Amino acid sequence: MVIGKWPEGRNYIARVKERNRVIKVPTHRFTPLRKAWPTIYTPIVEQCKLEVRMNLKTRCVELRPSKQCENPKAMLQKAEDFVRAFLLGFEVQDAIALLRMDDIFVDSFEIKDVKTLGGEHLGRAIGRMSGSKGKTRFTIENATRTRIVLADKHIHVMGTFQNIRVARRALSNLIRGSPAAKVYNSVRGTMSRVNESL
Repeated sequence: MVIGKWPEGRNYIARVKERNRVIKVPTHRFTPLRKAWPTIYTPIVEQCKLEVRMNLKTRCVELRPSKQCENPKAMLQKAEDFVRAFLLGFEVQDAIALLRMDDIFVDSFEIKDVKTLGGEHLGRAIGRMSGSKGKTRFTIENATRTRIVLADKHIHVMGTFQNIRVARRALSNLIRGSPAAKVYNSVRGTMSRVNESL
């Protein structure tokens, strides 16, 4: 007789993990998550038909399908992407697009992936991407129809695959030192070609 054997067999733990999702909340995003909690759990419960809770002891968001959920795997993945997008720094109104649309993705990269910078050079590169009062970032967001989060050395871009590629190329050029006006022109030219091809 084996003591402590799972009644459903060895794959029981794997099946439980497959049905439930646990998302660790970074320390610096815990307070914003608590403040925005009603706007986060409402679409998860109403649109995805999932059960969600914030575990305060482990500082995690836990998701699991309810009995009304028709497609548990897809809905769990969409809800997890939505919560992770908020934890990366996107606004709830922007992150909710991940629940509603299938062709929206989040791409993340670091400044060192483009060019190794340190000290003041790194600060200037971040300043070039942001621009005065965020003007450069907003211009790239509006031209490429994406959303961009600059989190220290990390850059997160949300949008369609083609638009993310254009925005990432523009941000990479800014990191390398290209002037903002030159980057604006190249982004507008690229987006006009993309729109013509569609």
